[in-house]
Amino acid sequence: MAEAFIYFEDIEVGSTQKFGHYDVTREDVVDFAQKFDPQAFHLDDEAAAKTHFGRLSASGWHTCAMTMNMLVANMAETRQAGLGSPGIDELRWLMPVFPGDSLRVESEILEKRRSQSRPDMGIFKSRVIVYNQDNRPVLSMISNGLIVVRDPSAPI
Repeated sequence: MAEAFIYFEDIEVGSTQKFGHYDVTREDVVDFAQKFDPQAFHLDDEAAAKTHFGRLSASGWHTCAMTMNMLVANMAETRQAGLGSPGIDELRWLMPVFPGDSLRVESEILEKRRSQSRPDMGIFKSRVIVYNQDNRPVLSMISNGLIVVRDPSAPI
């Protein structure tokens, strides 16, 4: 019988995943920008056309939020015993995201270790790259994840 959850012990360095699908809409771009990043090139078509973007573009922070949506959906689907995250490293917005784009995620486990102070908790790093419908990378980051250790009494 398959394990109900994926734990620290199940994570393999070097393993990869491809997952997610997020359709970017104009309404979502403008709504997010109005609330969190009210710059003209995220809000107004005419103003955006006069910038280096050439048209309305999503906030980089919105791209992060869309990425998080796909990451959480994947964790739920794979039943990962996740405990949140202490943060991310090396966040890069590689190219603009526009209304009409479709996003997806690829990730690779880079490293993992048990917590010295909390033996019930593991920490792993993943390289996360988000691609658009043309398979062009739009965002990259190193994600730090916390996860339950199946057997905290096992030697570290």
